[in-house]
Amino acid sequence: MISANNVTLRIGKKALFEDVNIKFTEGNCYGLIGANGAGKSTFLKILSGELDTTNGTISITPGQRLSVLEQDHFKYDQYPVLDTVIMGNQRLYDIMKEKDAIYAKEDFSEEDGIRASELEGEFAEMNGWEAESDAATLLNGLGIEPELHYTQMGDLNGNEKVKVLLARALFGNPDILLLDEPTNHLDLGAIEWLEEFLINFDNTVIVVSHDRYFLNKVCTHIADIDYGKIQLYAGNYDFWYESSQLMIRQMKEANKKKEEKIKELQEFISRFSANASKSKQATSRKRALEKIQLDEIRPSSRKYPYIDFRPEREIGNEVLMVENLSKTIDGVKVLDDISFTLGHNDKVAFVGGNEQAKTVFFKILMGEMEPDEGTFKWGVTTSQAYFPKDSTQEFDNDLTIADWLTQFSEIKDATYVRGFLGRMLFAGDDGVKQVRVLSGGEKVRCLLSKMMISGANILIFDEPTNHLDMESITALNNGMIKFPGVILFASHDHQIVQTTANRIMEILPNGRMIDKITTYDEYLASDEMAKKRQVYTTEGTLEDN
Repeated sequence: MISANNVTLRIGKKALFEDVNIKFTEGNCYGLIGANGAGKSTFLKILSGELDTTNGTISITPGQRLSVLEQDHFKYDQYPVLDTVIMGNQRLYDIMKEKDAIYAKEDFSEEDGIRASELEGEFAEMNGWEAESDAATLLNGLGIEPELHYTQMGDLNGNEKVKVLLARALFGNPDILLLDEPTNHLDLGAIEWLEEFLINFDNTVIVVSHDRYFLNKVCTHIADIDYGKIQLYAGNYDFWYESSQLMIRQMKEANKKKEEKIKELQEFISRFSANASKSKQATSRKRALEKIQLDEIRPSSRKYPYIDFRPEREIGNEVLMVENLSKTIDGVKVLDDISFTLGHNDKVAFVGGNEQAKTVFFKILMGEMEPDEGTFKWGVTTSQAYFPKDSTQEFDNDLTIADWLTQFSEIKDATYVRGFLGRMLFAGDDGVKQVRVLSGGEKVRCLLSKMMISGANILIFDEPTNHLDMESITALNNGMIKFPGVILFASHDHQIVQTTANRIMEILPNGRMIDKITTYDEYLASDEMAKKRQVYTTEGTLEDN
């Protein structure tokens, strides 16, 4: 068990947390939620001991081991992958290294033998002989191929490092597991594996995530941070949302009844307080009035943007035709003979672990890259708005937010442009901030403003939820569902894929493609698709509509 006892944290004059008391017990998975800036990651750092509190204490059951998902992706670059995972249990790793050093000695002494015997005993108690196979199992589950297990961390790409660091946190059955955004940069297959791991994990988990589907799948409790307090709810994310909304409605209804009672008592007192025959009744009602207290309903610190994509013209029947498209990058064929035709009602999710292929395909469609072979053609009535995975160049200038967005608007009126910014929670002086200094989440909201103001009838999104908080992801999800045009998108957010897409395209590791008109959950559950995925990885492109 791990608990916070009267924890207060002040940053300057601001209290980020004040007198927080909460217990996290064994066998439960707690989703830590709250608006951006509420202090979710900070609270995890307090629990882990990385950050000291202003007041209060953190208590951990004696003898229990706490494991944390590392956020520094370069910290272990000089270590082999397998060693990095085993270092998740630092004591076990230290024993392994000390044993190796003793056995490597040429002048092996009696003292060395005694020490080696002690280490061997502790090593066996910690299941050390299974350490490498356990670490390999975690890596394989997360999609790190066996040939990478003995390479240096510094030789891996960013997504691979994320998976290794996650395996490191999970290694050795820790008693308390702290995970800050564990699904970031994971492909959907790795996320599914992690979900199953946590569902079957018997100890304490505290996780911060913006993935609503993930929280619903793994959490037994929700810890909601709002205005420096943490309220604990039993159940998953959807249950928290319904419960919190129900609580607010009940408080409002109770207050309404109290207000009606207050008005009734005040009218009686005003009418009869000077009447001698009614004076006792008036006095009695005054006492009753003094006892009535309205519940304080403090508005949440959460803010939801308003995302509404409205196409300026209807889309025709001819949308997009792709024929025999192929592309090779650095000697690897990422797209191989891709062909399909889009209909005017299609909302297509591009899924699978071939991240590069999806980005390359979108860049080709937007004219930012040329295919090696094949062609594509947009319908004459179509217009496209694009959300790139890497938006660095978009904001490499000194424009203010308002001026940056104005350049993409046919209507140059400042009030009109600021209306779109206001929908995305940029208010007042925010409009004069330079885009160069914006946070990741602010840049995403700018890009979504640009897509809204474009009036396009085809939207292309390449991982739009990165850097967004839960409220913005929910608003984006609703905007995508309501959009009457065509959408092509890649996302690791299971709920967005499931609720938005009516067609699934999976680009396989060899660049070939499976194309199926279905929902995402139906696609994942289909044994037929699993078999075809395996067959067509080696044999050919499948278009199965």
